[in-house]
Amino acid sequence: MAKNIVITGGSSGIGVACAEAAVASGHRVALVARSQDKLDQIVAKLGEENAIAVQCDVTKPAEQEAMFEKVLAHFGTIDAVFANAGLGASATGTEHGDVDNFHEMILVNNFAVTVTCKFAIPHLRKTKGQLVLIGSQAGHVALSGSVYSATKWFIRGYAKNLSNELIEHGVRVTSIDPGMVDTPFFDEPKPTALRPEDIGKAFAYIIDLPEHARIAELEIYPTVGAHHS
Repeated sequence: MAKNIVITGGSSGIGVACAEAAVASGHRVALVARSQDKLDQIVAKLGEENAIAVQCDVTKPAEQEAMFEKVLAHFGTIDAVFANAGLGASATGTEHGDVDNFHEMILVNNFAVTVTCKFAIPHLRKTKGQLVLIGSQAGHVALSGSVYSATKWFIRGYAKNLSNELIEHGVRVTSIDPGMVDTPFFDEPKPTALRPEDIGKAFAYIIDLPEHARIAELEIYPTVGAHHS
């Protein structure tokens, strides 16, 4: 059965790959990001019968609330939400890091995710849907002084907390925790890293699980090297 899926951070990288995989599996997607032009191009590629674009700054709760209402008005129901928007570090560690970057990372990687989840929950309770969060291998290891890593430890713990809150309502929560993925997230190509399509396949697998099954946490790493995303 076709599902209606919301994907934040839907204008590039993992978000696009997951949208493509979901549409290939027969689902419909609402792509959410700040760049309307990029979103429109992706929707044109996926087909307007399969996808819609909703411009939204996820750090602004009012815009997220309006986004969910637009998606609901278009699709009628919401069956899955992928809190995928994220931001990386501009420098290594805390001592040499940039305070403005710390603020923006925590705002996007943590605060915005909690807002996405809050507004998603009422819709997902009605459909007994799925809530997927983008974590990282960096949330499984202690990276020296890394604020980015700490934001991903938050995601890992928050996903477990959400699962405890929502499981009695039939809502399944999954954290996808990839190793390094070759996306625009990095300034240079990463030839030994995972590809966005690898995460897309994992996402489609999670979305297509039968209702009696759930994956709490999915770690997916490249086979070459010990890279951290």
